[in-house]
Amino acid sequence: MPSSQSPRTHHPITVVGGGLGGLALARVLQLHGIEAAVYERDASPHARPQGGMLDLHEDSGQEALRAAGLFAEFLAAVHPGGEAMRVLDKHATVRMEESDEDSAGGRPEISRNDLRALLLASLPGDTIRWGAKVTAARPLGAGRHEVALGDGTAFTTDLLIGADGAWSTVRPLVSDAMPGYSGVSFVEMNLHDADTRHPGSAAVVGGGMLFALAEGKGFLAHRETDGGLRIYCALTVPADWIAAGGIDFTDTEAAKSRLLEYFGGWDESLRAFITDADGPLVPRPLHALPVGHRWDRIPGVTLLGDAAHLMSPFAGEGANLALLDGAELAAAIAAHPGDTEKALTVYEEALFPRAEAAAVESADSLARCFGPGAPQGLLDRFAHRHHRADRPADRPAYRSAG
Repeated sequence: MPSSQSPRTHHPITVVGGGLGGLALARVLQLHGIEAAVYERDASPHARPQGGMLDLHEDSGQEALRAAGLFAEFLAAVHPGGEAMRVLDKHATVRMEESDEDSAGGRPEISRNDLRALLLASLPGDTIRWGAKVTAARPLGAGRHEVALGDGTAFTTDLLIGADGAWSTVRPLVSDAMPGYSGVSFVEMNLHDADTRHPGSAAVVGGGMLFALAEGKGFLAHRETDGGLRIYCALTVPADWIAAGGIDFTDTEAAKSRLLEYFGGWDESLRAFITDADGPLVPRPLHALPVGHRWDRIPGVTLLGDAAHLMSPFAGEGANLALLDGAELAAAIAAHPGDTEKALTVYEEALFPRAEAAAVESADSLARCFGPGAPQGLLDRFAHRHHRADRPADRPAYRSAG
């Protein structure tokens, strides 16, 4: 990275990444009277879609929003009926169904776009440096770091926080771990204005989420707040499948034909998700960091969210943990003024065990969804949940991989 003997800018606290976790961190710090500079590679808040629906858990995502003083705004933005769920087999036989009223509750649905907008609106306009891609960082000693940007400039910081996702630029400062392929790839697709344009598919999905599973593959879907359906076609395929699988995703109609070959013998109402998809099909291989990923205390730097504990989306924990990470890190910094290392130690001591527990659950849910006899493994998980009064919200979920 370029060496800057006198960088133009210095920040006491720098957050790399303007996703949910980084924004929650900045917001809670602000409430404690502490400023943070957030560097985000996207050119603007609307540079790209932020993904689909999220279910926010009482003891993590919702707790973070309470700490951020945004809980009332969150409740006003939730998607009514979004907690409904169905589990189908390949013949579209309903094996389990819960209405929104029947669900275990405690996990209201909200659009990721809407949630991010709430957080952005809560921050001063100069908090985020848009279009600022961090390309490298190096330690300067005594916990300080120099950070290089894609435009060739650099700045220094006393505390560097990597909230920059799966392929974090900050992570190598504390860990050599890299995400590994989970064995499952998604192909994301959308059905717009579903009740009017795709009533059959709308009826299959219902008002909330859908799992249709068998033979190491399936469809996972949820209804969006704009009336559309977001569909994930899931396949157990090799790591190089996107490059070597013979599907040209730049040719949407040809890609649909090839993808349908994986679902011979499946009910036509499920195959119609592919046939009738609006717009391009987007392949998304799922990756995860090793279960139990952690690092030794490195002065002046830490991680949160996917940068710290990337996992498959089958426990519904990714966004929730990122929000909680941000809120708890901010609380630790505020509780230990002038002692950054104590704050980071307190934060990481809580971070590591909860991330490991969620990663174990995520890996188990993925295996249940795509293992032998699916969807029975998932049904067994739900049956177990109904006998666990101590964990009323214990429901496997998936969320946007985008």
